[in-house]
Amino acid sequence: MKIAVAATEGSLDASVSDQFGRCPFFVLVDSETMAFEAFRNPAAEAAGGAGPLAAQALVDRNAGVVLAGYVGPKAEDALKAAGIPFQAATGTVREAVAQVKA
Repeated sequence: MKIAVAATEGSLDASVSDQFGRCPFFVLVDSETMAFEAFRNPAAEAAGGAGPLAAQALVDRNAGVVLAGYVGPKAEDALKAAGIPFQAATGTVREAVAQVKA
């Protein structure tokens, strides 16, 4: 499963971002191998609608679950419509993924 983590930087040791829609990076982690792909959040600088735009970026990359400090209501609606659950998380990307796997 691909776990998408809203992050402050593009690595497993980055902190989980408090914000989803305007986080600087997303880190997509394969829950089996811990291989990851990091990319800049295309919605981070959007004038409006950042949450749904960020959600669409993760839908396009086949994320199975999203981890972040907080997801706004419009982003949460977009994720739910796509069948992608959200879980609140803190710590590093690596720690957050480990908590989901446990």
